Amino acid sequence: MSFNSLQFLLFFSVVVLWYFLLKPKHRWKLLLCASCLFYMAFKPFYILILFFTIGIDYVAGIYIERSAGSKRKLLLVLSIISNLGVLAVFKYYSFIETNFALLFTFLHQSSPLPLLNIILPIGLSFHTFQAMSYTIEVYRGNQPAEKRLGIYALYVMFFPQLVAGPIERPQNLIHQFYEVKGWDFERIKAGLTRMAFGFLKKVVIADRLAVLVSDSYTHIEQHNGLSILLSTLAFTFQIYFDFSAYTDIALGAAQVLGFNLMENFRRPYSATSIAEFWNRWHISLSSWFRDYVYIPLGGNRLSRWRWGLNIMLVFVLSGLWHGASWKYVVWGGLHGTYIIVAMIKNQLFARAGLKTRKNFITQTINQAITFALVAFAWIFFRAGNFNEALIAIDKIFHLAAGNVLHFSFNLIEIVFTCTMVLLVLLKEKHFDTMPTSNTKWFATIFGSLVALCYLFGYFNANQFIYFQF
Repeated sequence: MSFNSLQFLLFFSVVVLWYFLLKPKHRWKLLLCASCLFYMAFKPFYILILFFTIGIDYVAGIYIERSAGSKRKLLLVLSIISNLGVLAVFKYYSFIETNFALLFTFLHQSSPLPLLNIILPIGLSFHTFQAMSYTIEVYRGNQPAEKRLGIYALYVMFFPQLVAGPIERPQNLIHQFYEVKGWDFERIKAGLTRMAFGFLKKVVIADRLAVLVSDSYTHIEQHNGLSILLSTLAFTFQIYFDFSAYTDIALGAAQVLGFNLMENFRRPYSATSIAEFWNRWHISLSSWFRDYVYIPLGGNRLSRWRWGLNIMLVFVLSGLWHGASWKYVVWGGLHGTYIIVAMIKNQLFARAGLKTRKNFITQTINQAITFALVAFAWIFFRAGNFNEALIAIDKIFHLAAGNVLHFSFNLIEIVFTCTMVLLVLLKEKHFDTMPTSNTKWFATIFGSLVALCYLFGYFNANQFIYFQF
């Protein structure tokens, strides 16, 4: 059940109605049933995988809390192995099998791994990482083990953020399921407005940009460098508006119900460095890798080469988290390389006694460089495979004077799309939230957003990009 569907709007309306009609002590049960129904709308069978990992982590959390010493650590390791094992089978088996087949073909041998047709369960990476954060936090003593299986299951399956995050921490979410959420019209207005804003970003902007991007990237060999360059620029904004749209709808839906989820984006394309970009982009994932991988590896407290190795390892793993393909590994590796090069540059400047002046000009230049580096890396993310990414890069760097754009959009569509992108970016720069305290303002803003979606939206059932992860 995708957010950008009539099915979801009807589903959400019914859930909200029953939620506030029920007595508070029964509401979590409704949310759990609704979350199961929401997930089963994609592929019913795969909810069994969720139940399997939920059962293991629920039991592990209780016994980790009761245990001490090596037994405590062993239980944590077994829980993590179980989660990563499910992820390995359903997400990475085909990738491993394909690369084994290539290796053994090179050695003139047959691969020992059988070819299996495994379909990736939707949102598997998100709820796996959320489940792992629970057992890790219980192990660290930052979160008491949840004794009620239904509440823990709801923590993993809470439908607004089940499929594409944000990846929540137990300290932020579990206690909220025990709190009484009264009818607060101000909160509901703010939540509905944020949802409408998310729908605008998805159906009016992201799905419109998707048409421009697909023009070049679907048959990349048939397009020239200029078309691919502009399609890459379009994808840079498409993926931001698509993913942040999901986050807006998720956070808005949770807000209507009375829950606060963590922010996942803070104007990432205004970053002046790659490190800052990752403090603004997919914050729940970058902070997850920081807290559970980078810092335990030693972070920046080790020698410089180990520090660099830690950075590269985290970003390569981040690339693999996004997809079982070498193109994602390269994408992550590029970002790791960017940060390591910046780290070396800063150290050389410090030794030479050079200081970078912070003013409007240098800030603007740094923003432009950061944006260009991020956009370049997105080529590997969007291309069909690693070879197509190399073809795209080669064509971009060999632009010919006679290149002509080949887009299915006319000039009016392009101008409209650019205008909408600019207006939304300006809104996000100057207004963190829309002014909804005045009901007339709320009605005007909400009605305008709905009208824009209805009049200019692309209702082609395009899934959110991050659903595939």
